[in-house]
Amino acid sequence: MSISSTLSNALSGLTVAGRSADVVSSNIANAMTEGYGVRRLEIASRVTGNAGSGAQIGGILRTEDMVLLGQRRLADAELSALGTEAGFMTRLETLIGTPDQSGSLSARLADFEATLTAAANSPHSQAHLSAAVEAAAALAGQINTISDGIQAERLQADTAIARAVDTINGALGQIADLNTRIRAAQDGGGEAASLIDAQNALVEEIAPFIPLQARRDSSAALYLYSQDGEALVDGQAAQLGFTPVAVMAPDMTRTDGTLSGLTINGRNLRLDGTPPALAGGELAALFAVRDAWGTDAQARIDAVARDLAERLQAPGLDTTLPSGAASLFTDAGVPVTAADEVGLAGRLRLNAAVDPDQGGAVWRLRDGLGAATEGAIGNATFLTAQLDALSELRPTASGGFSGAARSLSGLVSDHLSLAGLARQTAETNESHASARQSALKQAELAGGVDTDAEMQRLLQIEQVFAANARVVQTAEAMLDELMRIGA
Repeated sequence: MSISSTLSNALSGLTVAGRSADVVSSNIANAMTEGYGVRRLEIASRVTGNAGSGAQIGGILRTEDMVLLGQRRLADAELSALGTEAGFMTRLETLIGTPDQSGSLSARLADFEATLTAAANSPHSQAHLSAAVEAAAALAGQINTISDGIQAERLQADTAIARAVDTINGALGQIADLNTRIRAAQDGGGEAASLIDAQNALVEEIAPFIPLQARRDSSAALYLYSQDGEALVDGQAAQLGFTPVAVMAPDMTRTDGTLSGLTINGRNLRLDGTPPALAGGELAALFAVRDAWGTDAQARIDAVARDLAERLQAPGLDTTLPSGAASLFTDAGVPVTAADEVGLAGRLRLNAAVDPDQGGAVWRLRDGLGAATEGAIGNATFLTAQLDALSELRPTASGGFSGAARSLSGLVSDHLSLAGLARQTAETNESHASARQSALKQAELAGGVDTDAEMQRLLQIEQVFAANARVVQTAEAMLDELMRIGA
């Protein structure tokens, strides 16, 4: 081996050691960076002819566990979906309120029944009659508030779907663009690790919305699919389509075309198919809020409103009214009918005949809503009959309630119980999903940058660099000696 080859070998060693230090320092600097893939310098022996001639850098390898990464992303999607469900169920229960909360549905009903009882005990009292009318108006108002709150939740979900679709489309387009740059870097012998990191960060933006399956080809380009097999990035980026609405009403549904579904590259996705398209993530949960959980909640409060109105609209209860006339509670001024139940809770109103603010008189609560003149002030017959109607056991005809006979207060209690049970179930499922996601996240972090190991590797690099530098010094000394001899 000549002195020149010795010097060449040592210089190649210095180059490799310097590049190794650069890679290790990058790993340490990004130890806390989310989604960073640990880099390793690929080193190979350099051969000239049949003899070794130092070391050379083969490339920079980016390491990641695709299986673990995929499992964690699926857990992210599940957790986001269940978090969306739990959040909606919690807000719904809060909207309904518990009996101990002033202004809750249960409290409003209890107040109405209590004031109606007081009026029946003292039918001559203008104050008691006025209190009962005010309590009836407050009960109708609370039912309106719950209905409005449910529609607000549906509208917020619709708006959130639109934002999610924009986020997903933007990320998919950037992932496809990065695939082109990654292939170009690989073909040109450049480093693609940073591009892959950027691409993974974009995938993380999509993962909570849609359960994903990902794979990379030999050129490190990423192919992305939904769990049900829809191609999201396969050569080109898919384009999701969705049209949000500005207002929401109880009768608006995806089925009748008043609400938008979801398309991919112009093709309608079957969100209620078998299996449902893009199911399992936050995007599907938002559609469930708008099209399933929200409509179910509306149907239940509509059933409560209908039951309330029909009890006091029963034939023969108010002898001053013709058959089929509106009772104490109306559908925006007209009689309540089963055919118009959808959205009834939002339209429930106090009959103007008993409302002084609308030209009515509170004594009609005692004498009958169709009474032209005030009757005997001591007659509590109609007041008592209304109380009996509220406490009568009767089956609930709609809203998904069981067919068991119940009083109005029993129906309101069951309504709250269903909301509470749904919230508890959703929170339990979310807690379990959170534990799974946390465990997978910890396992993923454990496979990331180990700063202790990197520091040990840096010490080894320092030793290698020093050794190669010593070889260079020795070779230079030998050359200097030859020059001295030659002189």
